[in-house]
Amino acid sequence: MRVVLADGEQLGVMLTKEAIALAREKGLDLVEISPTAVPPVCKVMDYGKFKYEESKKQRQARKKLHTSHLKEITFRPKIEEHDYQVKLRHAREFLESRSKLRATMRYRGRELAHIELGEKIINRFIKDLSDLSSVEQHPKREGRRIVFLLSPKSKKKGDAKN
Repeated sequence: MRVVLADGEQLGVMLTKEAIALAREKGLDLVEISPTAVPPVCKVMDYGKFKYEESKKQRQARKKLHTSHLKEITFRPKIEEHDYQVKLRHAREFLESRSKLRATMRYRGRELAHIELGEKIINRFIKDLSDLSSVEQHPKREGRRIVFLLSPKSKKKGDAKN
């Protein structure tokens, strides 16, 4: 096996017994780094430190991944302007945090007789968020509700925040 010291110095190819004896002599462990290489590469180092460094790398990799969350906002056809603006602001926050957004227009009682009022609000909502989102699922009527799904637009390389 090829043996390397913790500081990167190459000791060359040696027998396994010799490498283990060398590691014990230094008070360290013999860690197999690349088992598929010919000959296999082993490093004389502290195994606990090696495990810690590996877990640190995995945590860093997980930080960079973004899990997509699904947030939901519900409207009524007779929503007032201030309430609409509050819901719009929350929707912007959700989309900026890279979460998907399901919006629901809920009808009660005789409001179903005037579906066009809700559709007008839905179209306005989609238009107001068009800079941040794209429609993943177009508005679809399900009983007393109209449901649609917005997903955040993908960021381009030049759009990095300062």
